[in-house]
Amino acid sequence: MNISKGFTIACLLLAGLRTAATAQQQTYPKITAYVGLLHPIVTYGSDEPHYNFDGAYTAGLPTGINLWKSAAIGFSMEFVPTIRATGGASRMQNFLFHPGALFGLGKGWTLAARAAFETSGRYGFTPVLNKIVIRGKHASMFAAAPLPVRFGNDLPATFTVGFQFGVTF
Repeated sequence: MNISKGFTIACLLLAGLRTAATAQQQTYPKITAYVGLLHPIVTYGSDEPHYNFDGAYTAGLPTGINLWKSAAIGFSMEFVPTIRATGGASRMQNFLFHPGALFGLGKGWTLAARAAFETSGRYGFTPVLNKIVIRGKHASMFAAAPLPVRFGNDLPATFTVGFQFGVTF
């Protein structure tokens, strides 16, 4: 093999390696989406704590879009219909619009600081600690701990502890 042919092959190989390495790096801004299942576990208010499964079962189906400006910060819009099942019947109980800021904490951890606006007339905020638990090539599984605080609609303030899991892609 002559020198010019060897040089050409070496340049093509290096260009291919560089392209493969660049393809693995994240570019920003980046858009991701997710769907999940939310289980409120316990809600504290002015009276006794209320536990999910205590006479009724409530679940939310969060769906959202994240716009990441960098690995450290982003914006998220989440929409959560809530279903309540009791006495053999179920109905949509509430719809939540949940915009907020995302803070990448590293190693798969994210903190979401969300505002909350519910069709029930309640409003408030929700900090959410989120962790990617299974990272895939095209989608990843996550677990999260939402901690909603709600006010308004002539009801006492409440604080809920929940568990959420889902898939992001």
